[in-house]
Amino acid sequence: MRATVALRRLGASARCLSSPAKDPKLLFEAYASTSRSSTELFKLLDKDNDGLLQKSEVEEFLGDLAGHHLEAINKAAITALQAKSERECLDLEYFQRWLVMATKFGDSRSSKMVKAYKKLPDLGDIGAVCEEPKSWNANTMAQNLRRMQYAVRGEVVMKAERLMSEGKKIIFTNIGNPHSVGQEPITFYRQVMALCDLPKKEGVDHPNVASMFPSDVVERAREIKDAIGGAGTGAYTGSQGVMSFRQDVVDFIEKRDGFPSKTGNIFLTNGASSGIQAILTGLLANDHDAVMIPIPQYPIYSALITLLCGRQVGYELNEDEGWSVSREQLETQLKISQSEGLTIKAMAMINPGNPTGQVLDEEDVATICQFCADHGIVLLSDEVYQRNVYAKGKKFHSAKKVAMSRPSLSSLQLVSFHSTSKGLIGECGRRGGYMELHNIDTYIQTQIYKLASSGLCSGVNGQIMTSLMLRGPPEGGESWDLFQKEEGEIFDALSRKAEALVKGLNSIDGVTCQPAEGAMYAFPSIEIPPKALEAAEAKKQSPDALYAVSLLESTGICVVPASGFGQKKGRVGFRTTFLPPDDVMENAVHEFKRHHEEFCKKYA
Repeated sequence: MRATVALRRLGASARCLSSPAKDPKLLFEAYASTSRSSTELFKLLDKDNDGLLQKSEVEEFLGDLAGHHLEAINKAAITALQAKSERECLDLEYFQRWLVMATKFGDSRSSKMVKAYKKLPDLGDIGAVCEEPKSWNANTMAQNLRRMQYAVRGEVVMKAERLMSEGKKIIFTNIGNPHSVGQEPITFYRQVMALCDLPKKEGVDHPNVASMFPSDVVERAREIKDAIGGAGTGAYTGSQGVMSFRQDVVDFIEKRDGFPSKTGNIFLTNGASSGIQAILTGLLANDHDAVMIPIPQYPIYSALITLLCGRQVGYELNEDEGWSVSREQLETQLKISQSEGLTIKAMAMINPGNPTGQVLDEEDVATICQFCADHGIVLLSDEVYQRNVYAKGKKFHSAKKVAMSRPSLSSLQLVSFHSTSKGLIGECGRRGGYMELHNIDTYIQTQIYKLASSGLCSGVNGQIMTSLMLRGPPEGGESWDLFQKEEGEIFDALSRKAEALVKGLNSIDGVTCQPAEGAMYAFPSIEIPPKALEAAEAKKQSPDALYAVSLLESTGICVVPASGFGQKKGRVGFRTTFLPPDDVMENAVHEFKRHHEEFCKKYA
């Protein structure tokens, strides 16, 4: 089976590498997806090799692009190219500038973000301003960075920050950042962190430390300081992280799943995001390598795939069936991708879901694992919300446990991610987390280690917080009762607010929201009048963005337009957290209702 899969993928890769060179349309599509190969495309079009594109060569190229399936291609660029070629021949520099213009997909979001950023204070040159054009500019920059989008901190958020600076009260429900909206940090974690950062004589060795801190806090801080070494939290650690912290990860995984883990397969990371970027960096080898991502998805995946010049292939989650996915749909997307010359290298699974909040049953996880195993696809299992499961009868099932439980999944290549930013700990600013590599080629693992080494190590405070998240105070210890109380209150509040928010949203005429079984978000679908769609089109704005900006201006509530996560064509919606305090969320539901009624009346 493995040999067959390998040969099949090798053949697909060969086709990917050879076919674009013969077809301008495919090479343009490769540029549109990866921002690479502009010079190769120019040379292909320049049939007489004179370094210029004649009118006839441009017309032939535009003929090749006719009916191109990339619906977002900038039509104004086509007109501009035709007009320019009527007057003169085109050189490589102009053609590259034109490609930038032609591939401004999502242009309205990008341009609005740029305009908003330029309004920030204290921006620009210091001293004499150079009037000469900069050599590093919009046309010469890495175009994959230009094309990268990250909606969670996009246009709506920047406007919210500007309104806040003008004195307007803003409720930020756009991002899973618990402490920023009122969730109290857990005492045990902060006490241990404080002692770890303090020099010994002012901390663990202070003569009055026993009267200032619980004994189990002091003991854990001493253990951590010994594990790090005499240099303390200000020194680099090993590239994969402190060994004893990685052992805490191993112990946690083994207790959770009932199957062995190894410290050598654990990498401590700056949150889950840096681990995901490291793995994608090692996976995306050429312009036709692709990653399957859920739609809707957390936009770190689409952002990083774009940044690393890969291709993304969406598999739609079925909203009407609780954001489920079928094997049939996965196979269909795989076949379509292969027919377009793409090689699916990896697939992302987010469980519990972000932004959708669903919790996958064991069989759902097994379906995805089996699909990946059968096709030699590396599974990226995003499990950062594994403690955030609220729905009765629902339970988190790790991909590792499912893979180890079933003989048919023995070939599954799996990387799992976890983070200190979510769960009940919510320590986003610590940037702590880990990834576990399971059944990954040993040579590949050495290269991931090399990549980790280039960054020296992840943040030491994040490493400590990861250890604390996975191994809290000892049961029965001095900190135990308070720790249990604080965690319980956080979990109960999240469960209560998840249910109340979804119920409140569903009570609004024209708003539909699936249950938030887990994670920290609701992802409602909204019905808006046709005139609102026309207004969004006139403003070159997505309907969701028009709605989200209107909501922000009217209520001060900052949400993320659903289009930033991807969604079924024609759907309009947004993502909101349920992290703020109960009274704030209760008022937010009333404000959602008031705004929706006013919005629909305005565009009736």
